Amino acid sequence: PTVDLMRTYGRDHKVIFVGDATMSPYEILQPGGSVEYNNEEAGAEWLQRLTNTFPKFAWINPEPQGVWGYRQSIAIMQQLMNHRMFPLTLPGLEGAMRLLSK
Repeated sequence: PTVDLMRTYGRDHKVIFVGDATMSPYEILQPGGSVEYNNEEAGAEWLQRLTNTFPKFAWINPEPQGVWGYRQSIAIMQQLMNHRMFPLTLPGLEGAMRLLSK
């Protein structure tokens, strides 16, 4: 579980999220929004907990960057991630690694 990761590893660890960030905004922003179970807290709250616990983080998105502006959930996730989302390309990976190595 996510809580175990946050308890086990220290703030010096770096976190890389990998995914297309394409989902219903309801899943991110609303309690009970998960399609798999009735979550008591919004996904955004868990993401904030993770990024507060591990301040060095980045998101790698395999979706073409050209479509990001057309997906509401990607825009929400970019905002929640402090715009630390990078495309799954060589320049994108280099940018993410530069950010994480600071």
